[in-house]
Amino acid sequence: MLAGIRDILIITTPKDHDHFVELLKDGSQWGISIKYAIQTKPSGIAEAFIIAEKFINNEPSCLILGDNILYGAGNIKFLQEQAKSRDGASVFCLSVKDPHRYGVVSITAEGKAMSIEEKPENPKSNFAVIGLYFYDNNVVDIAKSIAPSSRGELEITTVNQIYLQRNKLTVNQLGRGAAWFDAGTHESLVEASYFMNIIERQQGLKIGCCEEIAYSMGYIDEKQLERLIFQIKNTSYGQYLKTVLKTNFQEKEGAETLYENV
Repeated sequence: MLAGIRDILIITTPKDHDHFVELLKDGSQWGISIKYAIQTKPSGIAEAFIIAEKFINNEPSCLILGDNILYGAGNIKFLQEQAKSRDGASVFCLSVKDPHRYGVVSITAEGKAMSIEEKPENPKSNFAVIGLYFYDNNVVDIAKSIAPSSRGELEITTVNQIYLQRNKLTVNQLGRGAAWFDAGTHESLVEASYFMNIIERQQGLKIGCCEEIAYSMGYIDEKQLERLIFQIKNTSYGQYLKTVLKTNFQEKEGAETLYENV
């Protein structure tokens, strides 16, 4: 949402589909559109583009893995620029202590990709490719062209290798201030929860608050936010959104007062 993306397709398992629909609905409450599709079996991340072919409709797209949690991954303007790119692929990497668990990219001192491998036994670098990718409109055809790996899956790393071979792969290295959680296990999800809780308590700000993001991006207005707050007005989350609305009102009032005094 912060990247300016308002048309979203969530690909789920058959078991989880109804839970996501119940939780997120069609997205209109946040001024966005959410649609749903089902992946019947775990056939690889790259299969998402085949499932989403009609949704993508020959346009650039962004893929985010559902079990990846990112914090401090770059400024909003940078993400918006990535979302508007119509040429090649753009991936993100972060230095990790156990790179053999991930897709690993080897880069030059200037940040240019030299190789990319899926869970190598002997990694060529410590840079793991995280679960956030931006692609041009060639990605569906590329996903269709690749063969399953030894694991029987269509690997996203294979898609990225093809972009690399075409000299169309851009690698963005996240700095030391960024945090990334591959929260696919109970332990890593607990770790991410602790981290987010500490940040939120120290800063007094919510991370990934859809209502606040929708409001700040102009997807919904004050009246729409007020209606959302009313539904949860007696919860701590509702109270937080009240402060968001109040702070914005005070800032606008201050700006108007300043203008009147000029």
